[in-house]
Amino acid sequence: MYQEGAIRKKRRNNNSTPREREREREREAKSMASLPAQSVLSLQILVLFVASVCVHDCIGGVIESRKQREFDYFALALQWPGTYCQRTRHCCSSNACCRGSNAPTEFTIHGLWPDYNDGSWPSCCTRSNFDIKKISTLLDDIQKYWPSLSCSSPSTCHGGKGLFWAHEWEKHGTCSFPVVRDEYEYFFATLNLYFKYNVTKVLSEVGYVPSNTEKYPLGGVISAIQNAFHATPLLSCSNGAVEELQICFYKDFKPRDCIIGSTTRTDVLSSASCPKYVSLPEYVSPGLKNGDAAFPWLPQHEAL
Repeated sequence: MYQEGAIRKKRRNNNSTPREREREREREAKSMASLPAQSVLSLQILVLFVASVCVHDCIGGVIESRKQREFDYFALALQWPGTYCQRTRHCCSSNACCRGSNAPTEFTIHGLWPDYNDGSWPSCCTRSNFDIKKISTLLDDIQKYWPSLSCSSPSTCHGGKGLFWAHEWEKHGTCSFPVVRDEYEYFFATLNLYFKYNVTKVLSEVGYVPSNTEKYPLGGVISAIQNAFHATPLLSCSNGAVEELQICFYKDFKPRDCIIGSTTRTDVLSSASCPKYVSLPEYVSPGLKNGDAAFPWLPQHEAL
């Protein structure tokens, strides 16, 4: 009924003179001005409600999970500590590069990232805040194989700064549904993939070991991983040193090539950031000063 009336009104306006159309607009303006205050207030409340919805659902320009489509595959992102740790200018208790003889000497986990085949990715999909107590039984392995290699505190999805693990769970882990359904499953699944697809071991078996003098053929590094896992990895480098390596998986956690669209990611990114010969640098950790706690983010007075 409303649409039909609007159509009729439009037709009348098309057949009327300019002066008649001007009078029609004046009458409509007076009619709007005479709306009761309650109607105006209701309209204002509606506007405020819509604005509040955006504030809660729009985080950094990314809409929450109900607005993002399901991801296509996982990328297990690994960091080479020798490359990252060389940037350390001062030590702090949260930086694994400062653990002295306990500093990592093999690939460590950066995160498990849900990605799209077109090269983009979802992020910050729900308002599920990180809770370290939920992964208390995994902490020994997480501290060793998934440490922070920086003194900085990364941003979280909902404002403020937090732990490295909080950043990974809130930004990436929350977008792993329906394959991964909660925080514990996310960290458990990531650790399992890391142990099962041991890149450090694969490279060591073909003679590619940490060294500050040796360089290894990029093609050889890629081929070694392809032969072991039957999938093409993605590598990125910094000043000729391997910085990050990604292995990609289908949603059932079987290996697959890392791709952007129809092109393998190694063709796109490895050739751009890595030279033909790359290094896996060693790093000698200076260690912590006396009295520094190794893991200050774990409250001593609070049971996990």
